[in-house]
Amino acid sequence: MTINNTNNAPSICFYGAGSMAEAIVRGLIHRKVAPPESITMLNRSNQERLAHLESAYGIKTGRSDAEKESSLISASVIVLAMKPKDAGEALKALGPKLNQEQLIVSVIAGLSISTIQALLGYKAPIARTMPNTSSSIGFGATGISFSAEVNETQTAQVLKMFEAVGTVQVIPEEQMEILTGVSGSGPAYIYYMMEAMIEAGIEGGLSVEQARELTVQTVLGAAAMMKETGEEPAKLRKDITSPNGSTQAALETLAAGSFNATVKAAVHRAAERSKEMGEAVKEALL
Repeated sequence: MTINNTNNAPSICFYGAGSMAEAIVRGLIHRKVAPPESITMLNRSNQERLAHLESAYGIKTGRSDAEKESSLISASVIVLAMKPKDAGEALKALGPKLNQEQLIVSVIAGLSISTIQALLGYKAPIARTMPNTSSSIGFGATGISFSAEVNETQTAQVLKMFEAVGTVQVIPEEQMEILTGVSGSGPAYIYYMMEAMIEAGIEGGLSVEQARELTVQTVLGAAAMMKETGEEPAKLRKDITSPNGSTQAALETLAAGSFNATVKAAVHRAAERSKEMGEAVKEALL
């Protein structure tokens, strides 16, 4: 399904033009979900950034206040991609100008559906999303929650948008925090482990380049093996763990350091912190 223009107006307007917005635009265009001419990107004042995006992707931008307002009120889909601190003022000003059929897609961390609707001043159809940074290369993992006002056509549009930058899971909004702990913050956990693996390789005599390349390929291969085979990680782990072998010795060392419990604690703490930040955003904006 392609997201089409209506009445010759831009179909998708990104309110914010940072790295995540660019990643989504890149995916939309690359996967032919939406043509460049149907996409508009806006930011507060960085004209150089907008010029780069126009040149790189062939999309439209709004430079003047009048152009920005026209793009927002005529779009069928508005993607909120600004910083949380800028959302309050922007949405309060925007709400009275929109029609209630326009779909609002938020990629703002911590900003709940109810908060967005309160700021807009009406029960807008909202898709709240939590993509991760791997979306920038098309390997993202995105959680999406929909408000009751979102219809089937709009749901399909949002799914198609984020499938263009990776995999998608539709979840109840109350699960958004744990999703943040698993996939939103998840890449950082893997990078942290990779740092340690590279450092150990260097300590053992490998060059920096060798340790890095071996670590990257090992992590990539492990993820691909799990995805391609469909096997559970526990089985794949057991398959390569010989009794009294080097892998078993390594795993015993990790277990002695409470590896499993520590990783789970990290995920839950990230979820708790996400909830705390969401409450702070709500208090600051309402």
